[in-house]
Amino acid sequence: MTPVTHPIDAQRLALILNDLRLPAIKLNWPDIAQRADKEGWPAARFLAALAEHEIAERDRRRIERHLGEARLPPGKTLDSFAFDAVPMISRAQVMAICSGDGWLEKGANLILFGPPGGGKSHLAAAIGLALIENGWRVLFTRTSDLVQKLQVARRELSLEAAIARLDKYHLLILDDLAYVAKDQAETSVLFELISARYERRSTLITANQPFGEWNRIFPDPAMTLAAVDRLVHHATIFEMNVESYRRRAAVQRRTGAGRPPTYATIKTIDQAPAGDEQPSG
Repeated sequence: MTPVTHPIDAQRLALILNDLRLPAIKLNWPDIAQRADKEGWPAARFLAALAEHEIAERDRRRIERHLGEARLPPGKTLDSFAFDAVPMISRAQVMAICSGDGWLEKGANLILFGPPGGGKSHLAAAIGLALIENGWRVLFTRTSDLVQKLQVARRELSLEAAIARLDKYHLLILDDLAYVAKDQAETSVLFELISARYERRSTLITANQPFGEWNRIFPDPAMTLAAVDRLVHHATIFEMNVESYRRRAAVQRRTGAGRPPTYATIKTIDQAPAGDEQPSG
């Protein structure tokens, strides 16, 4: 016969579990207790089952909270990333990076180079998602958006505090580095951010231009050299020099499935207005 829990005892237990902030145990203990009584579990097994449910629920809530704050673009996963279209990127290496062990603890960086539409932003977001699922905290942002916020913080004399708040993120993903205006005020706050995270917190950068063209971003040659030096000192660099995903998709739309593009079609796409394709990496 299965023992019956007295209603008063159940109410008292619910209050205790509320005070202890153990919502998963509060929700699941009646079912687990019934199974434990039926199968004759020892007390240690019963307690372990309750604790496992609580830990699993805390992990789920934490991941959900971290996903909400990460601001990742939707739908960008490793499963949907076309590794076969980017043969220079090793799936095995990317999967190892997604564990986060070792490199995030050391504040190492990732840098993705390549032309617009080559999949940089997709891969960056997919890595961010996988890291969150493995327990790390990530923030994804367009570089220009974050730089503008940091400029506001500087005007309000709170730049140091604003940069310090970003320390809670193990990985800061700065998308589209090239689209920061060549302005001394903007590039100086970007440099301060890079310097503040150096060897402490990791940064992932997507950029269209190789390092040799970063003088277009940092107008001061000394600042350019210092920024590159800090970023590459502990960094993994992926060069994604492939044809634009968006370009290929546009060709397929205009030629029809299974029909090879003609020269005239490709030329038409090349001459399309700039607004038709916004480069986002």
